[in-house]
Amino acid sequence: MRRDYILIVQCPDRRGIVAAVSSFLSQKHANIVEASQFMDEAAGQFYMRARFSLDGHLPTITELENGFCEIGECFSMRWEFHDLAIKPRVLIAVSKIPHCLTDLLGRWRAGLLPIEIPAVISNHEDMRAFVEWHNIPYYCLPVTAATKTGQEDTFARLVDDLDIDLVVLARYMQVLSSRLCARLAGKCINIHHSFLPSFKGAGPYSQAHKRGVKLIGATAHYVTMDLDEGPIIEQDVQRVTHAHTPADLVRIGRDVESVVLARALTWHVERRVVLNGDKTVVFP
Repeated sequence: MRRDYILIVQCPDRRGIVAAVSSFLSQKHANIVEASQFMDEAAGQFYMRARFSLDGHLPTITELENGFCEIGECFSMRWEFHDLAIKPRVLIAVSKIPHCLTDLLGRWRAGLLPIEIPAVISNHEDMRAFVEWHNIPYYCLPVTAATKTGQEDTFARLVDDLDIDLVVLARYMQVLSSRLCARLAGKCINIHHSFLPSFKGAGPYSQAHKRGVKLIGATAHYVTMDLDEGPIIEQDVQRVTHAHTPADLVRIGRDVESVVLARALTWHVERRVVLNGDKTVVFP
């Protein structure tokens, strides 16, 4: 039998880190399939991601972590081992706009996203039939200003009860409270168009059309208490011209949003993203 694992390391930069990690994996008879490292000179922090495979005895994550303790403590590391055979459990949240949700479910059904989707939640009923056609449970949690606290309590209970590893806001048009943001810190990804903060509120594409924008883009980021300002995972743009209508901009924008969100989710579950303060390290 063979199984693949990921090791993520973050620590103050000093000599010998790569040698120590490589030596540990060699002693475990591991084959290093992929390795990347980055040194943040400004912060003096070293980051490393190693994907390795093991044959024969397949240790548990706990066994690997316990065995790594001496090295980790020696270098003042923060480290994580992940078993790629275990698919992360992802809860998707959506409102009425379907493009990101439909894209993610299409990729998932095609085997392009190595995740489990225990449920989809929404504050509207619009997407129920589509989600249940995929044999995924659908939870409708309507929300008003008066019921927001209770609705978010139910949201958080679902995260706990379903043993969720990551929440994806696939155009979930609700601002999460600071309390829920703190609860989901580092475990919630959002997508939004590139016009923030220039074109806020309703009709951002119409506003952009009136201003003659030349680039349509999207940003995927981790959710924090600072609205739409969390650590960025991925961004992309598409050039447009004066000939495009507001409807064209919406269509192009939705395509970019879908692709950017799918990339961010993929990189997260492949353990390529490491939080680095207000930004991220994204290993290729």
